[in-house]
Amino acid sequence: MKKVLVAMSGGVDSAVTAAVLCRAGYECTGVTMKLYGGAEEEETISCSSRTCCTLADVEDARAAAFGLGMRFYVFNFTDDFAAQVIDRFVAGYEAGETPNPCIDCNRYMKFEKLYQRARALGLDAIATGHYARIEQDEATGRWLLKKARCAAKDQSYVLAFLTQEQLAHTLLPLGQFESKEQVRALAGQLGLSNAQKPDSQDICFVRGGDYAQFIRGYTGKDYPAGPFVDGEGRVLGRHKGMIGYTIGQRKGLGLALPQPMYVKGKRLADNAVVLGRAEELYSGRLVARDFNWIPFQAPQGPVRVQARTRYHGPEAPATARVLADGRVEVVFDIPQRAVTPGQAVVLYDGDLVVGGGTICAEG
Repeated sequence: MKKVLVAMSGGVDSAVTAAVLCRAGYECTGVTMKLYGGAEEEETISCSSRTCCTLADVEDARAAAFGLGMRFYVFNFTDDFAAQVIDRFVAGYEAGETPNPCIDCNRYMKFEKLYQRARALGLDAIATGHYARIEQDEATGRWLLKKARCAAKDQSYVLAFLTQEQLAHTLLPLGQFESKEQVRALAGQLGLSNAQKPDSQDICFVRGGDYAQFIRGYTGKDYPAGPFVDGEGRVLGRHKGMIGYTIGQRKGLGLALPQPMYVKGKRLADNAVVLGRAEELYSGRLVARDFNWIPFQAPQGPVRVQARTRYHGPEAPATARVLADGRVEVVFDIPQRAVTPGQAVVLYDGDLVVGGGTICAEG
């Protein structure tokens, strides 16, 4: 019998994940990771695949675990979360990028820190409520990551950095469900109290979605104002600090211009935010660092793929190849809008995740 550590947030997805595995004969232990916040009842303290949790959510997770006859623990990972997720998030914005902290949370917390804790406890695998599938290629022996059967809930994009070791010791039972409605229906049949609990979409440590305000409060720094400029260097106005803007942004610029202008780029050298017209936002290529290939090792030649440059963005036909320095170049058949440094590019071949990396340049 496999012994599994199940990440539980208090939401319906993780509760059903635990229930499915228990019914399949696994010996499950539930855990909520305390990742952020203090001890107050309404303070945010935990983060699941796409939700943030209060102490009330921890009690929901505990109740679900006990109802399934599982042991349940709360692990305090706040220091690790600050170092691996929040600090990376802040550093990315300070470097002129737009990072995705949910990817870092999965990469460094759930599928690294939590997996290490599971091994220390003598458990065989971890399980989460992510919507994706993991299979093993019988011919090569490599572990594969695939899209969920429910396209609307697919979360393979945020899992593209998982290593072969992590994939081999991870269970994602929700990837087989055809819809979220099926998950809720099963939760109702099992008598889970959170069967109709709504999903949460916010980044767990940024309340209200104001990233710039969070960064200023977290660092105590005053990020200086600077010029808005166009592609020719003409000054169009003043911005309120580079951390408050991201590629493709139009609203919130505070400018009265004769035509719509969008954030096209950020220049650290002179603290300038570059604006451009809508048609200037399109890029024919990008370069990605820290690339993780999944079905095979880094290929020697070009690979035809479908590329996605943001979580819920469309896939675009492209050709990927490894550069001499190990980074990966992705050339699109048709230029793509608002390719953003700091975001992930994830490559697909149908349902199969070919790999993913962090965008560091576009062209």
